[in-house]
Amino acid sequence: MNVLPLSAVLLALALMPATVFARTSDRNKPMDIDAGKSDYSMDDSRPTVLSGGVIITQGTLEIRADQAVITSANGDPVRVVLTGSPVTLKQELDDGKQMDAVAKKVDYDLKTEIVVFTGSVNIRQPSGSIAGERVVYNMRTGQVQGGGQGTNDRVKIRIIPKNQGGG
Repeated sequence: MNVLPLSAVLLALALMPATVFARTSDRNKPMDIDAGKSDYSMDDSRPTVLSGGVIITQGTLEIRADQAVITSANGDPVRVVLTGSPVTLKQELDDGKQMDAVAKKVDYDLKTEIVVFTGSVNIRQPSGSIAGERVVYNMRTGQVQGGGQGTNDRVKIRIIPKNQGGG
């Protein structure tokens, strides 16, 4: 495992709020980051790039991506972009049930607290799922928007009734 700079560790911390479905206790667990390669500068002059199969784990959270790019300003991460074929996020919910998400790209703007999932997005929880080419989650407001860029792109939502195990 490569030893990474503080900005790379902050990447993983920055991702945690993006997983709203998170097991609350995971935030207090040790975090492990494993990547085939890291490229960074000691200042904010260029982004930190992790590549070669990036795996981030913390408690029940597991994130896998081909690459992670972390942009910083004044020593703090301001944007995290994960890309992959696909990027996968898995985490156990507080009730013990599983949340799974896949997308080709996950772009998290830490300033606006908006996470944009793009490219064959599929987010599944026991209460239902949302799938499409683009899903935007505003962490400040809790608003979720789904859809595509073109007129043929559609969003698909499935809501599981509570009496059928949806919570």
